[in-house]
Amino acid sequence: MANDPGGREKLLALGLRNVPVVAKGKSYVFGQNLEDVAEFVGLQGTGHKPLPPTELIRKWEIALRAAQRYVRQMPTERLEELVIPNRPRSIRLMSHHIFRIGEAFLESATQGKEYAIAHANKAPADGTFTTGDQIAGYGEEVIGRLRKWWDQVPDKSLKNEIKTYYGMQPMHMVFERSTWHSAQHSRQLIHVLERFGIEPNGRLTPEDLAGLPLPERLFE
Repeated sequence: MANDPGGREKLLALGLRNVPVVAKGKSYVFGQNLEDVAEFVGLQGTGHKPLPPTELIRKWEIALRAAQRYVRQMPTERLEELVIPNRPRSIRLMSHHIFRIGEAFLESATQGKEYAIAHANKAPADGTFTTGDQIAGYGEEVIGRLRKWWDQVPDKSLKNEIKTYYGMQPMHMVFERSTWHSAQHSRQLIHVLERFGIEPNGRLTPEDLAGLPLPERLFE
């Protein structure tokens, strides 16, 4: 979509509004489940083995804690600047989104809400979360709720299925996606800080991110 001027029109012609999507002619599959994509293009699986949920919760908290540190370093007067020039998302909105991903997951896992792009992309009200400290405080609340949920969830294999906009999916898969989704945006905050000439406070390491199916590029 970002690099193909006709991408939006192709998407709408299929009756779709969300990405990523892999399409052949009029057939398509959502790209959120890579195993579904592999089957769609004729491969025998992706070869990727998701980390166990006990490891994912640890890595998710690492990524969220990193995002808290980075957003606290952001100059308040620059929070409304775009993360990158060709995408209409401010640093403030993306920073909030990192933690909203966790809140959206909890709403799906505990309240039965369909996990949808609009669900995780719910923006804060205008005039709220206007400083890095305020966004980091929101993150603290979300981390606490995730930890409480994890401590109380009876089946830590997360084999049960939850409703998503791309069909019923194992909670484990949505949990993994939510983990790497937050981690990817945390990596992007590092890029923003570097652009501002600010050394990130405690960089995420290859070990922190090992085993997560992150995109190769920082901005896909």
